[in-house]
Amino acid sequence: MSRAGRIGAQSDHEVRSVVADIGWPAIGADATAHLQALLFQMERSQWLPPEKLLERQLGQLKFLLRHAQSTVPHYAETLRGRDIDGLGWAAFRALPILTRKGLQTGFDALKSDALPPGHGAVAEGKSSGSTGMPVRFLQTAVTQFFWNALTLREHLWQERDFTGKLAAIRIKVEEGRWPDWGLPAAAVFRTGPGATLNVRTDVGKQLDWLLREDPDYLITHASNLQALAEMSLKRGIRLPRLRQARSYSEALRPDLRERVREAWGVEVADGYSCEEAGNIALQCPNHEHYHVQAENLLVEILDEASKPCKPGETGRVVITTLHNFAMPLIRYEVGDYAEVGEPCDCGRGLPVLTRIHGRRRNMIELPDGRRHWPSMPASMWRAVAPIEQFQVTQVEIGSLDVSYVLGRPLTHEETLRLEKSLAERLGYHFRIRWAKVDAIARGAGGKYEDFVSKLFSNGE
Repeated sequence: MSRAGRIGAQSDHEVRSVVADIGWPAIGADATAHLQALLFQMERSQWLPPEKLLERQLGQLKFLLRHAQSTVPHYAETLRGRDIDGLGWAAFRALPILTRKGLQTGFDALKSDALPPGHGAVAEGKSSGSTGMPVRFLQTAVTQFFWNALTLREHLWQERDFTGKLAAIRIKVEEGRWPDWGLPAAAVFRTGPGATLNVRTDVGKQLDWLLREDPDYLITHASNLQALAEMSLKRGIRLPRLRQARSYSEALRPDLRERVREAWGVEVADGYSCEEAGNIALQCPNHEHYHVQAENLLVEILDEASKPCKPGETGRVVITTLHNFAMPLIRYEVGDYAEVGEPCDCGRGLPVLTRIHGRRRNMIELPDGRRHWPSMPASMWRAVAPIEQFQVTQVEIGSLDVSYVLGRPLTHEETLRLEKSLAERLGYHFRIRWAKVDAIARGAGGKYEDFVSKLFSNGE
């Protein structure tokens, strides 16, 4: 769809009005009007050329750095004597990187002691600790406001029909039915009903629940979406009304999109976020790659020497939160790796990430020192035996522990075939210890992980 056509499609959504008997054009409440105003600006800013986006980012960055220099103890030291007004990109990229360990141990020194007017209430958050390093952080009403706006942008990019039913299977919710989609969508638009279920519910019961709810849209963790699709294929169950699945929170397994198409005949829209900063990148409406949300975050992808990666190269994700004045995170290394992409032919100037690889702890290490993110699609396992779930753990350089869920033990011939397949995909013939288990527990944050390395300290 063309840019003009997309704007036209978005304008067809029914906006909520707070004025009696005025339904079109609707008049929103103050908070709603603020969201609409920001969406209006971002509808235009996404089409800016990359150099203009960088110019806007640098202008906002200087506001943040001046504030940090004068009110945040950690940055008062780091930025001492620096000319913020004359700061350029080279000087910015010379600033030290803040690690998760630095955030974890330096919480008090990273807090601002004088929040500017208008930024609203400050709230403390905490990450799930899936890396083995839970961190605390502060957010303001403004940072939540941007999170809400980017959530709405994702809905609009994917051209979802707000009158449909949304089912959310996630952490920190209980089973329930709701008259609308909840915030932020229902604050701006009239929506259809919503339903929620906790992600720790047994997968079979989740699928039964989805059949009863019969939603138009489903949002859940990527690994949980994979488990649901596999269970649906195993039981021969379709979700007749489902139009799209939305995944978040985890790197996608290579075969997830195809398994969801096979199970339900729909596409997956993925998002990349972290609890400390909100939405980092959203899937392009036209492609499977991601656009960095440059209006809210500055994102650097750096190699091991801390040099910017080029298109096609993979590096560490380092972010700067442009609007969090309660606890600025400046050049903060979130612990993920991503691949830089070429500019997108959709016309958006927003930077492109081709793929989100995930954490260092999800990398396998070979005896010769090479590391990579292993690809072990479910089809590889199913070609040998009807394995329902698996998890591979590296505890030593040359060996792996493999846990699997199956109604019977693997035969000797099956283990040999799987070991051969793993050797071909992993690039080395590891010694493998096999363990049949009844279930594989979710980790912190309600996530499943197919591969985990114990070779990195603190889960990193």
